[in-house]
Amino acid sequence: MEATCQRCAHTHTHAGDCGHTHDQQGTGFLILSFLLLVGGVILRYLQLPFWMIPGVEVLWFLLAFLPVGFPVMVEVWKSIRQKDIFNEFSLMLLATIGAFCIGEYPEGVAVMLFYSVGERVQHRAVDRARRNIRRLLDVRPEKALVLRQGKEQSVFPGEVEVGEMIMVKPGERIPLDGLLQEEYALFDTSALTGESLPRTINRGEEVLAGMIVSGQAIRLKVTKPYEQSALARILALVQDASERKAPAELFIRRFARIYTPVVFLLALSIMLLPALVAAFHPGFDYFFKDWAYRGLVFLVISCPCALVISVPLGYFGGIGAASRKGILFKGGNYLDAITHVNTVVFDKTGTLTTGHFQVFSMEADTVSSQRLLSILLTLEEKSTHPVAQAVTRYALQEGAGRIGVTHLQEYPGYGLEGVIEGKNVLVGNIRLLTDRGITVPAGISERVATVVVCAIAGKYAGHLLLSDTLKADAVEAIGRLKQLHIDNIQLLSGDKKEIVAIFAKTLGIRHARGGLLPEDKAAYLEKLNAEAGVSAAFVGDGMNDAPVLALSDVGIAMGGLGADAAIESADVVIQTDQPSKVAILFRKSTAISIGRATRRIVKQNIAGAIGVKSLILIAGACGFVTLWAAVFADVGVALLAVLNSVRILSKKFE
Repeated sequence: MEATCQRCAHTHTHAGDCGHTHDQQGTGFLILSFLLLVGGVILRYLQLPFWMIPGVEVLWFLLAFLPVGFPVMVEVWKSIRQKDIFNEFSLMLLATIGAFCIGEYPEGVAVMLFYSVGERVQHRAVDRARRNIRRLLDVRPEKALVLRQGKEQSVFPGEVEVGEMIMVKPGERIPLDGLLQEEYALFDTSALTGESLPRTINRGEEVLAGMIVSGQAIRLKVTKPYEQSALARILALVQDASERKAPAELFIRRFARIYTPVVFLLALSIMLLPALVAAFHPGFDYFFKDWAYRGLVFLVISCPCALVISVPLGYFGGIGAASRKGILFKGGNYLDAITHVNTVVFDKTGTLTTGHFQVFSMEADTVSSQRLLSILLTLEEKSTHPVAQAVTRYALQEGAGRIGVTHLQEYPGYGLEGVIEGKNVLVGNIRLLTDRGITVPAGISERVATVVVCAIAGKYAGHLLLSDTLKADAVEAIGRLKQLHIDNIQLLSGDKKEIVAIFAKTLGIRHARGGLLPEDKAAYLEKLNAEAGVSAAFVGDGMNDAPVLALSDVGIAMGGLGADAAIESADVVIQTDQPSKVAILFRKSTAISIGRATRRIVKQNIAGAIGVKSLILIAGACGFVTLWAAVFADVGVALLAVLNSVRILSKKFE
């Protein structure tokens, strides 16, 4: 995740790392500098004869300074070349040089030493936040065992072609998406979904890259190239997330650009303005060394490290905590945005319902039942819609055969159209036929069920009736959202109004609309967004939800390994089909709770860092704080802010 910090133009490997020299100074250099500093303080106190030789004291403390100061000087030089003069490196270097100029050699070394120690400790704290993302990035398998010409070959997964057979042994991670060739197998899906319970997958079902095989070796028929696998898509989402900055992060960047040069000017004013006062008021005692000391104290305390590091780290920690639970935020800005959500709009099919439709009735009119099923199979198997998949399963169970089809086209929210044996065929909802001027028997439209109708050569040919069921945790999900004080919950669906009303009543949702096309959903959400005080999140799962996901303030894709269009359009991807992951009260972690926790921690960091530093800055300017105390105060505030940011990783969302 290499990125370039916009504030200080340093290249780094994680979000929130603003060019600090965490790894440039080794522990050995820190120890050497500390020993020389302590030795110098002792020698200064003892006043031994050799110590009184001119230049010895300066040289000693200069040697103590170089192990920790040289890396900072390098960073300052790089910053100057990049036309970035005002940053924490130049602040610390200037404070050290100033301390040497007024003869405060031990304190000059202490400024740089403890700054470097603080940076190193901060780095360890930051690394804890990065560890969750690192674990996710490390799950990508480096090899695949492919079966070629009856032999097993170990190759890089990117070299495996679609359609080839791969072997995966127990305990190994799946390198590529594929179809299971065994009767059944058990898999650990925690890396993808955050779920701890193992999952059973049957023959012919899809197995995703990143899952771990349990029990026995398996064979998979590869269905997607390496770069398009579920795991690769997840990694891409996590990597991109660090590049999208939350408003608070952007504010801190803008703040730092203004804050740092102002600090320079204020420190200079503390040093020089008393001289002007003394010039006009002879009774005012002005000693340059005293006021220069106060200015240096002011410089050290004012270092913005606590804000520059901890605020982005808070968001990065939130993204990491969410990814560990199977929730992928595409950026820190969405962690912020989700905390403002007061309206949640759900899609129905596949989101709150299982999407596992079952055909319970069929009626053929102008053709035989078997002929109708063959036509339905031929068209519906080309669609990924849950209803189409249910029709396909039913037709195959009934022994239907496929027929050649040409000019096939799918109309999202309507159905499919194709040409079979020279005749135009329509398969879909009633609206598809009525829009083409085809009459459908009146009784069909009145049935409280999902209806799939078929027309051949412009005439009604028959229909199927299907039913869907709610997901096990759907009612629980709505209840949890209400307990989180999100009372405006709505349901949108392309299904019949009567069916939607029944589901809405069961779920306890007061606002429900049915019979909507994708464009109708989009238009409704635009209208909803225009209402004052409304911040809406849309939760969907399919390709037809993509426009609405893109239009919402926060788009949440359910079953994130499903429709590519939904994943691309969504801001948050939930890697399971559990709607209860949209809100949390007890056991299941959710996006909203993590977002709120992250925002709370970030606010604490901003308020705490600015508040404490303001108090110490005033005390320093008044001469009540020494340079030693300033160093400890600066490092202490930064560490407290960082540790507070890391706290989100140990927070229990349950």
